[in-house]
Amino acid sequence: MAIKTVGVIGAGQMGSGIAYVFAMAGYDVFLYDISTEAVDSAVKKIESNMDRQISKGALDKATKTAALARITKSDSIEQIGGLDLIIEAATEVETIKRQIFADLAPHLAEHTILTSNTSSISITRLAAGTDRPERFMGFHFMNPVPVMQLVELIRGIATDEPTFKALETVVERLGKTSTSAEDFPAFIVNRILMPMINEAVYTLYEGVGTVQSIDTSLKLGANHPMGPLELADFIGLDTCLAIMNVLHEGLADTKYRPCPLLTKYVEAGWLGRKTKRGFYDYRGEFPVPTR
Repeated sequence: MAIKTVGVIGAGQMGSGIAYVFAMAGYDVFLYDISTEAVDSAVKKIESNMDRQISKGALDKATKTAALARITKSDSIEQIGGLDLIIEAATEVETIKRQIFADLAPHLAEHTILTSNTSSISITRLAAGTDRPERFMGFHFMNPVPVMQLVELIRGIATDEPTFKALETVVERLGKTSTSAEDFPAFIVNRILMPMINEAVYTLYEGVGTVQSIDTSLKLGANHPMGPLELADFIGLDTCLAIMNVLHEGLADTKYRPCPLLTKYVEAGWLGRKTKRGFYDYRGEFPVPTR
């Protein structure tokens, strides 16, 4: 099946990034969010990113104009339902994702492929709540979407081969690389990455090192481009905690127990860059460690 029209549900950081790369690749994109203000903000952010690319000589104005013209701000989920491909990119809460797919159900075309950008939740379980588990997959983009080259493709137990092949082709057209992951909690990237971040928080919690010493140690000692606590702030501490909870509950292994300090930061509303405070305080000219 040739995919031409794409619906993105959720206009946050991930949704706006996904809309951007699809529009740049020539797809007609419909961006929807329960908040129309979020959609307006996302399109402005996309245009700003394009302008930044133009200033660097990586993009020309004609390409920007054509790509923006391919993005439609949608104000109804009914408009999304009949498209070729739908990508759910809402917050990492299973009940919210399930409700989105339930709301879509009456409006879906027979050929529509459903996907979730979830970073950890069971694809098989999400698919089972729809009328098309064979045409349902995990479609996990990395953050920030325009920059990161990987897309994880996750098959549920019922996903058929044509659906997998169709999405594999889409990833190629986006100019990205796909990996196939089995449907186990957190898949590949976050199964490895999140326990590392959680262990870094434990290292801070137990007083082995400060925020700065932990991040410097991993950047210079392991050649990581970003320290684990800096990365956690970039991802969002609420998202990190949600993924650790999925790992802990799904695999029933104490090594995945979320660090109490991570939970405390989330309870305080210190979620990282998006709230201006996390393991670093971003309210000044330069980030300052909070511990």
